[in-house]
Amino acid sequence: MNHCDYTQTGILKTERLLIRKLTQDDFDALFSIMSKPEVMYAWEHGFSKDDVHDWIERQLARYRKDGISYFAVILKESGQLIGQAGLMKTTMNGNEVVEIGYIFDNTCWHNGYATEVATHLIGYAFSALKLSAVYCSIRPENEASISVAKRLGMEQCGSHT
Repeated sequence: MNHCDYTQTGILKTERLLIRKLTQDDFDALFSIMSKPEVMYAWEHGFSKDDVHDWIERQLARYRKDGISYFAVILKESGQLIGQAGLMKTTMNGNEVVEIGYIFDNTCWHNGYATEVATHLIGYAFSALKLSAVYCSIRPENEASISVAKRLGMEQCGSHT
């Protein structure tokens, strides 16, 4: 993975995926994913159109403020937006940290996309952003995401509400 390509072109490439900043043009694809309660169970409900508009605006504001946020994840083969993944500044237990997160359309689950994109984003976080740690916040019942975190070499370091 060439991190210079990411910073110059705004696109990170994995074997099967393209990762780029979200835009307002992604609304329809994001709404079709985020309106599903089964996809957005961590937020405890599917998102309305207003929720998705607000979500995109929050990500655009994070890009301006922090340079990072959720990014669109697109299948190289088809050009289809299948989800989003990213690095976000957040507060956990009173400490500002950078957290990795991902949301994929349930039709794309169990294909290794979360591990693939997270591996590259963590590499970007350590090499290009010079971070010393990356965190993820996972609900205890989310066995699939816990498995992804373990495959990434992450360890449980605490809990928060």
